[in-house]
Amino acid sequence: MATPVDPRTGLPVVAMVGGGQLARMTHQAAIALGQSLRVLSTGPDESAALVAADVRLGDHRDLDALLAVADGATVVTFDHEHVPTEHLRALEAAGHRVAPGSDALVHAQDKLVLRRALAAAGEPQPVWAEVASVDEVAAFGDRHGWPVVVKTPRGGYDGRGVFVVDGADDVAELFTGYDVLLAEQRVPMVRELSALVARSPFGQVAVWPVVETVQRDGINTEVLAPAPGLDEDTATAAQELAVRVADRVGVVGVMAVELFQTADGVLVNELAMRPHNSGHWTIEGSRTSQFEQHLRAVLDYPLGATGMAAPVVVMANVLGGRAAEEGWTGPSLDERVHHLMAHWPDVKLHWYGKGQRPGRKLGHVTALGADLDEVRARATAAARYLADGEVDPAFAFPTEH
Repeated sequence: MATPVDPRTGLPVVAMVGGGQLARMTHQAAIALGQSLRVLSTGPDESAALVAADVRLGDHRDLDALLAVADGATVVTFDHEHVPTEHLRALEAAGHRVAPGSDALVHAQDKLVLRRALAAAGEPQPVWAEVASVDEVAAFGDRHGWPVVVKTPRGGYDGRGVFVVDGADDVAELFTGYDVLLAEQRVPMVRELSALVARSPFGQVAVWPVVETVQRDGINTEVLAPAPGLDEDTATAAQELAVRVADRVGVVGVMAVELFQTADGVLVNELAMRPHNSGHWTIEGSRTSQFEQHLRAVLDYPLGATGMAAPVVVMANVLGGRAAEEGWTGPSLDERVHHLMAHWPDVKLHWYGKGQRPGRKLGHVTALGADLDEVRARATAAARYLADGEVDPAFAFPTEH
């Protein structure tokens, strides 16, 4: 059967399930490649739906909506992992190419599936156990130490579905919606890292430099590329680990391997099989962004170079702050964007077009340079100004423009 293409361009059509900021930025990369990105969005006001030309409205839990968006597409891919696994298999059974496929994506959807696969492969990960009762959590904690990290097998992201419990009394209500949970030993980690890898159906792989992800309340707030002070042996080991995992699970597309760095090396925390927040820096900071690379990979095109465009790149997320609160009387968003561009002309802004509310990821900024402290100061000050309307004293605004 001939590979479906857009009859207007003769080029492939990628259907992306999910209309969030990842689809929005993938759409931007698709334009440069001459491709058509079709988006399945739950509403017309989602990030990608605001900018993409080919938007289909529907729910990712609705098989009919999935089949409709896949019709005529070259490949179906995702900006989140929340499509039911049985629906992915139904798409594949209907003859649609899904990337990553259901057998791969389930490792990002179900933490227990991932833990079992890593154990079978002998890959480094925290000590863990599948637990079905409070007594089993208590036994795990007594054996491996308190506090214990308890995770829901499915549905968690940005810190959701992850609980740190100090004793058995704290876990009883967590079993309300789940028959089993995942208990993990709390890792004495140095910091969190991310190893980003892309893999094509042909089996070609590409990796970016390992980065440090800075977390606040379970949400990634900054990404430092490359991870400061990471020795070459550990960095190489993390990249090789990411490639092994990608090959083992058979992922197609971009995958982020979230890692804990300990005194003895790195441990796998979780996987994300899609473009990832830890890779946003690659838009300006790498020869090939994670979004372009994801498209190349799912279409089985040769992968692009991943070298850095500067010695240091820092991405800072813009989380809804004081300026997103009801009754805000400070500078408007347009004024804050104006000021940002005036005072940090080399900082690149990506705004996601979302409705503003406190704590929500609204956009990100990226700064490049040679000195980590200086680059990081610029990025975080710019992000803070967008979020809170407050200027870092090191970046004093003039009285007039």
